Amino acid sequence: MLVYKFGGTSVGSVVNMNHVKEIINTEGKRIVVLSAMSGTTNALVDISSLIEANKAQEAKEHIKQLNATYKKTVYDLIQDKDLHDVVVQYVNSIFSDLLEAVDQSYSESLHNTILANGELLSTFMFSRLLEQEGLKVALLPALEFMRIDRANEPDNFYIKQNLERLMQEANEADIYITQGFICLDADGAITNLQRGGSDYTATIIGAAIEAEEVQIWTDIDGFHNNDPRYVNDTQALSHLSYDEAAELAYFGAKILHPQTVMPMRALDIPLRLKNTMDPDAHGTLITNKIHGEGIKAIAAKDNITAIKIKSVRMLLAHGFLKKVFEIFEKYETSIDMITTSEIAVSLTIDNITHLKAIVEELEKFAKVDIDDYMSIICLVGNHIIYHPDTPELFQVLQDVNVRMIAYGGSDNNISLLVNTSDKLETLQKLQRYVFEDGTVSVLKN
Repeated sequence: MLVYKFGGTSVGSVVNMNHVKEIINTEGKRIVVLSAMSGTTNALVDISSLIEANKAQEAKEHIKQLNATYKKTVYDLIQDKDLHDVVVQYVNSIFSDLLEAVDQSYSESLHNTILANGELLSTFMFSRLLEQEGLKVALLPALEFMRIDRANEPDNFYIKQNLERLMQEANEADIYITQGFICLDADGAITNLQRGGSDYTATIIGAAIEAEEVQIWTDIDGFHNNDPRYVNDTQALSHLSYDEAAELAYFGAKILHPQTVMPMRALDIPLRLKNTMDPDAHGTLITNKIHGEGIKAIAAKDNITAIKIKSVRMLLAHGFLKKVFEIFEKYETSIDMITTSEIAVSLTIDNITHLKAIVEELEKFAKVDIDDYMSIICLVGNHIIYHPDTPELFQVLQDVNVRMIAYGGSDNNISLLVNTSDKLETLQKLQRYVFEDGTVSVLKN
């Protein structure tokens, strides 16, 4: 069985929904995971923020505007009168609930409930579109099988048992539609898998049913060798290993949620990235198999803060790093990069929620310097740190102000910390040197 996931752009218009309909109209049973229509989640976040700010009238105006958008979409999407009436009734009930939410006391639970409506709307409308086309379709509510535990990890046993139950109850269907992103927490309250979580939903489902393949469909034809938002003439990568894909996803490649690869790698289930607007393109196939050597791709991660921790007491002292790491663990703040010298540690974080408290504790035993507006440039490829010609790469960097280098922490990743103001120039230089003019051609994949 195949699992398909389509992002917000892929279901962002009537035209695109019909493209998706054609893509999934294949033989055999399949599961289709949908995001909210593009723009909807942002609109719902705005509505939630207005409710939190006690701006009830503005929130109601935003709800009415979003409702008008969906009324037009339903009018253009569903021509069958009976089905049209069913969809209109459902959409009206969603927006009626949103209007009622305006008068409720704001809470995180209310926020999550508001956000869940985007996926509920897209999947209901799309399932009725397929029904209109005479396809055998069943809507599987994600809130009846997708759950995370108290560590915010997928409750795999619960998911597998309940997903199988729902599929058996709807056994006559050929196509199962469900929501990405949304789920229940360990207490049964509505929550979500955070931004990009629809990818994660698809691979969790893929692992639960031991799918033949999971396909993530977006508006770009797979991983590129550099960020096409900043660099011209990038090329799609036909194959990546799971290790390479995980590095790229974590360090800034927006096409894939960082956690997506985790459920798939252990079961060796292929993950394919495809372009909804160009379905015949090969895309990127991600497996445990290694293809080629050298640098395959470059990605960048913004909003990085660098922290330098300096103390003469660190010299020849054991336990210093333990004290540092315990502080970050206490405040549940992950570290991206780290380098050390005899008397200093430099590290980076991408979550500054608890930065003030962290610095206060570090300053009890060390001098602390903070640099913000930084970016991590990540170069990824199979075993690149062992490639005999990799050192030539550093000739490229002689004109770049590099704040930190992480080399050797991963066999497949070299990370560079630069000022965000230098990111664009750095990406473009690396693109020219690594992939275009042959200066380090031995590193080409």
